[in-house]
Amino acid sequence: MTGVPKWFIYLNAFLRFALELTALAVLAIWGWRTGGILLAIALPLLAAVLWGAFVAPKARWFLPLGGRLAVEALVFGGAVVALISMGNPVLAVNLAVLASANSILVHLHRDDERVRKGLPLHGDRH
Repeated sequence: MTGVPKWFIYLNAFLRFALELTALAVLAIWGWRTGGILLAIALPLLAAVLWGAFVAPKARWFLPLGGRLAVEALVFGGAVVALISMGNPVLAVNLAVLASANSILVHLHRDDERVRKGLPLHGDRH
């Protein structure tokens, strides 16, 4: 897709980061309520390690699209399930919708792959 404004791509990248942090926070809260301090530390740490190792544009092992989507589904899906189990179905639906829309836009524009390869983002006029 061409003609996507640069500001939109950066806004979507910011949203992605905010959603990642939200998922980590939700996993930590659910872990605390369910299993105490160890689970509150372990769950978000595991999610962050998986994301950083396999999904982030500068990941050490950058998976093909299917693998990245699986890790995204695990992290965001885990946060959605945690929100539901804590009695927050409206927040869970909002997180699921925002994360899904964001993921579609990221992968539709292939922004993660472009950053990985050192290419300019769509909308960059270089």
